[in-house]
Amino acid sequence: MSASAHVPADPPSGYRAVENLIARYAELVDDGDFAGLGILLADATFAGSGTPVCGREAIEKMFRDTLIVYPDGTPRTQHVTTNLAIEVDEQAGTAVSRSYVTVFQALPDLPFQPIAGGRYHDRFERRDGHGRFVERRVRINLVGDVSRHLRRAATR
Repeated sequence: MSASAHVPADPPSGYRAVENLIARYAELVDDGDFAGLGILLADATFAGSGTPVCGREAIEKMFRDTLIVYPDGTPRTQHVTTNLAIEVDEQAGTAVSRSYVTVFQALPDLPFQPIAGGRYHDRFERRDGHGRFVERRVRINLVGDVSRHLRRAATR
């Protein structure tokens, strides 16, 4: 690398906090940790294909009632979040983001495959020095075989 090459600085902490929250959501879903999702989204409104849900217990219940969990305790999925566009207002302690999500699934009798694709629209705020979700809106617009992922078909 030449001495004149520009090396970008690390993004401000607000950006990293948003990235970490988005990644944590995917980890919790894929781990089947619905109690953890309830905690992560406790102060948020979650809007997917059904009625928007608010609050820790309601969000945990929605995931438990919707997703199929296998003997290993997981839904056997991998959520991949890409194309993140994050806007942070450090002074206000708020952020918004847009991203793409692709959900993959594999089971012993189901080959590894994409089962859903869509977009996340998120809002965040900093409270007590910690970033947290305020809203997650999920719009799935590409649907594959979700028969082994969803307990009941999503209403569109």
